[in-house]
Amino acid sequence: MGPLHGVRVIEITGLGPGPLAGMLLADLGAEVLRIDRGAAVETGNAFPSRTDLLARGRRSVAVDLKHPEGRETVLRLAEAADALYEGFRPGVTERLGIGPDDCWARNPRLVYGRMTGWGQDGPLAQTAGHDIDYIALAGALWPIGRGGEKPVPPLNLVGDFGGGGVFLALGIVAALIEARESGQGQVVDAAMVDGASALMTFFHAARESDMWSDERGVNLLDTGAPFYEVYETADGKWVAVGAIEPQFWAELVERLGLEGDLPSQYDASSWPAMKERLADVFRRKTRDEWCELFERTDACLAPVLSLAEAPNHPHAQARRSFVEVDGIVQPAPAPRFSRTPSEVQGPPPHPGADTDEALATWGFALDEISRLRDVGAVAG
Repeated sequence: MGPLHGVRVIEITGLGPGPLAGMLLADLGAEVLRIDRGAAVETGNAFPSRTDLLARGRRSVAVDLKHPEGRETVLRLAEAADALYEGFRPGVTERLGIGPDDCWARNPRLVYGRMTGWGQDGPLAQTAGHDIDYIALAGALWPIGRGGEKPVPPLNLVGDFGGGGVFLALGIVAALIEARESGQGQVVDAAMVDGASALMTFFHAARESDMWSDERGVNLLDTGAPFYEVYETADGKWVAVGAIEPQFWAELVERLGLEGDLPSQYDASSWPAMKERLADVFRRKTRDEWCELFERTDACLAPVLSLAEAPNHPHAQARRSFVEVDGIVQPAPAPRFSRTPSEVQGPPPHPGADTDEALATWGFALDEISRLRDVGAVAG
């Protein structure tokens, strides 16, 4: 049933980090109800409903948030919820009449999550942005890339998902625990720029300890070191090497047949030449041949798999790291629990598909639902 079984969460639908937070909470067992906006319920969706995997495991109600009855519908739902979160710019839900104070007037225990890029205050709070902008300002984009080259955006993993959705979900769970003690809700101000900054804590520590340079591509973990790098193989594929510790490096070097042929591992002045030497060796076999040679060793070598390949790796299959839901293969819930296992609660909903059923479950009478449809406050 998941460790969050019995927790009710309202998700006012947005893009990116909000849906990821909803997926995490739903996978953990929470009942997450999506509020898709207005009658044009497909507007703004990144993917067709069936493949919108971040929306998995919850039901959807289509509500016109600008309609007075739509506003009242959200507030009624908030009365029965433990948490609600939204991803508008600061002040938008207040203008809609569904801001924190509006909801707390109905349910003082409600945790109110707010997902933005820049946060609820500060000079940039009202400006537009995307993942790349938030991680740039946080100092997270600058170090990612090779020496002498421009920074490389790491997909939208660092801002949208790692710094945004994961921190929002963590904040909501923490605030729910506190609300059980205090009887009071609070705002969770989750900003992607803050979360991305928090993810960089280790590198700030390394820089302050003179163990990290602002120069890109010369450090231990940014492709500067030959033992933390990706190498091309004979078939045009790639292997990843992460042999940081001396004993792991020694095993890697031995199996590559380079024992006694390389300088000291941490002689940084030799790193460029060592990388060239390793690159030459790795080009002599295919990726799978290297993986067979290094299988179940401590040399810290792994194949660089594509999205299509990852679900089929033997370790992923043994761990059931991917599941199939409604014919779609997708990552399984994480982390794992020994006593209250999490699971995907169902496929992504078509926006608004559950309007009648979900509203009834959350305490609306059938004649109320019919009237809300008649006046255009809900759809689906």
